[in-house]
Amino acid sequence: MRRAPRTALSPLLKRLKIYFDVLKRTTSGYLYVVDLQNKVAMTSPNIVRDFSIPAETMGFSDFRQAWQEIMHPMEREKVMKVFDDVLQGRTKEGCIEFRARTRKGDYEWIECCCAAALDREGKRMLYAGIFRLMGQRIRADAVTGLLNKYRLEQRMKAALDEARETGRGGALMILGIDNFKIVNEAYNRAFGDQVLREVAKRIKKILSTDFCLYKLDGDEFGIVYPGADEAEVETLYRSIQTTLLEPQQINDHKYFCTVSGGTVFFPQFGKDYLVLHKYAEAALTLAKQGGKNKNCIFSKELYNRWLRSLTAREDIRCSVEDGCRGFSLCFQPQVGADSRRIIGAEALLRWQNSKGRMVAPMEFIPLLEESQLMIPVGKWIADTAVRICREWQKIVPDFCMSINLSYVQLRDPSFKEAVRECIERYGVNPASIVLELTEHTVISDWDFINRQFASLREYGLKIAMDDFGTGCSSLAMFKNLSCDIVKIDRVFVKEILSSDFDRRIVDYTVELCHSMGMKVCIEGVETQEEYDLLTKTCKVDSIQGYLFGRPESKEGFEEKFLMRQEAHGKEQPCHVRAMR
Repeated sequence: MRRAPRTALSPLLKRLKIYFDVLKRTTSGYLYVVDLQNKVAMTSPNIVRDFSIPAETMGFSDFRQAWQEIMHPMEREKVMKVFDDVLQGRTKEGCIEFRARTRKGDYEWIECCCAAALDREGKRMLYAGIFRLMGQRIRADAVTGLLNKYRLEQRMKAALDEARETGRGGALMILGIDNFKIVNEAYNRAFGDQVLREVAKRIKKILSTDFCLYKLDGDEFGIVYPGADEAEVETLYRSIQTTLLEPQQINDHKYFCTVSGGTVFFPQFGKDYLVLHKYAEAALTLAKQGGKNKNCIFSKELYNRWLRSLTAREDIRCSVEDGCRGFSLCFQPQVGADSRRIIGAEALLRWQNSKGRMVAPMEFIPLLEESQLMIPVGKWIADTAVRICREWQKIVPDFCMSINLSYVQLRDPSFKEAVRECIERYGVNPASIVLELTEHTVISDWDFINRQFASLREYGLKIAMDDFGTGCSSLAMFKNLSCDIVKIDRVFVKEILSSDFDRRIVDYTVELCHSMGMKVCIEGVETQEEYDLLTKTCKVDSIQGYLFGRPESKEGFEEKFLMRQEAHGKEQPCHVRAMR
């Protein structure tokens, strides 16, 4: 920091100095006062001592520049706006929290309040302020430098007090990085810390000065949005999504991440911070269970579903320990696009809880993954699906069975060997087993997944990428990932007859896949018109959708799709009729 010339006190500051000296001896805070007419600033000695401000008295421009130099760059613009609003009369007073560099070179969070005094003519005569170091309990998060959960609690309590006085509520939004556990498992905690810092930096950059981003436990962040409605919350969340679209370059790795959000409005859903925080966390959990990369708005209905998931955890554990009791597989047919004949099926997991209720996959599958129970259940799925595949190959010799694969299973060293053992036990050609991984999981960790895929393909298994087009890095998938089949999601099919854009997207994707030796399966085909366009114009390889069949039990699949084929003979399997 450059040295500022020592400046003589103005007559006004001389008159005030006796009071200033008394104040600085009776407070642990840091004081400053500026004579705005003579442009002279006076500070308490502890500012010079602790924060490397050049002198106790100096010209206002030197004082201003000295402060700018010790402010953290990420907060500088926001802080100066608050100061200038007071100086220029836009507000009477201002308070803000920011980081300032100490004489030791460390950044400390401080809370600063400032105000201006007017003369008899209404002109700003004095500008004064006080700031204090924040206590240990409310200091910044060590990794990101953001204010932590204790500061969020204080901010929310202040917002709730304001809501009681004015009736003006707002929203509490909690954000969580999707699949963040994968980062620490695939790389290390140092890499994970860099991801947290980059996410914090990007989100904070788009927030206005009215907002503060708080770092909570783990991979979570918090935002208080006073006066917000659902549309404003959604706009904010979309902005956060957009700022995270570009992959992060960390060391030699490119890492792409998304965040899910859980939002609760106050005071309508609560007047206590702990209750509101619990509700926001429940909404965040449901957003992740619902596919991630989305913001879930809290409601009582959703909260009851979250409570059911808590009780389901123990229920599902008992099911797994009891030999996967209550679990079953359904099978949805896959047909050749040109031949309309059965070429395979996708095995879909179902679960009936101890009360006899069928639980939706979007509710129980995240529970399996979070608890690591997907590992034993995944082995049960593989064994059951491969055994059934062998049975059905007696009717359709080239029948292929598609099995969904989670990242949890891919990380498990024993899974690959378990699949190999059941393939050998049932005498099935490995090429007739297709392992499907969803796109949002794939893009989290290209290098590791490619190594695992290479090992599985070396054994003869086929790899499919499911739900293509629902993530934010689909083109990067072609560059970074090697697979055999791409399954295009229903989202592009439902508007394909009316949207030239969607048709072109599918058309170009099919052409690109074929040029790279990949086959394409279209999911969610429901009408004959969609089928005709996809086969004749887009030239896809296979179809999966309600047009040809919904997921069926083993017995239902055999009765609807295989018995007809067996009746026509193995050499001449019949066409699958469209379901009307």
